[in-house]
Amino acid sequence: MSESVWDYPRPPRVEPLRRDARVEFDGVTIARSASALRVLETSHPPVIYFPPSEVRLDLLRPASRHMTVCEWKGQATYFDIEASGRSSASAAWTYNNPLPAYATLREYIAFYPGRVDACFIGDERVTAQAGDFYGGWITADLVGPFKGGPGTTGW
Repeated sequence: MSESVWDYPRPPRVEPLRRDARVEFDGVTIARSASALRVLETSHPPVIYFPPSEVRLDLLRPASRHMTVCEWKGQATYFDIEASGRSSASAAWTYNNPLPAYATLREYIAFYPGRVDACFIGDERVTAQAGDFYGGWITADLVGPFKGGPGTTGW
């Protein structure tokens, strides 16, 4: 069964992922969860958020990247990943104090698939959403086109 990102709502919806998800970096599983959340927003692949208890917080460092603001979720703060001498800048983010409608995301952590070695939903390795702003996870069951790549800013 496929899902079109053009059927996703605006403002975004938060729902349980209903499948296992994991993030790998430098041979280490940074996050693994059977209770992750996904955020669905028109034209975007889902962004996966992990409960902080299921993330290797010892491998995350506050990033030098400035905070950003989402009109729906509020102010995001970023993390660098450091493992085995390797690092990835601003590879993850969280909403410490999200706007009330997105309170379920409080302190959950999302990862950019393109800034880690691999992300999986179930056994499927995901593809990173194009561009450097959004952090969507593309799986074989998603239908685009997806916002994020060159020429899609005005969508």
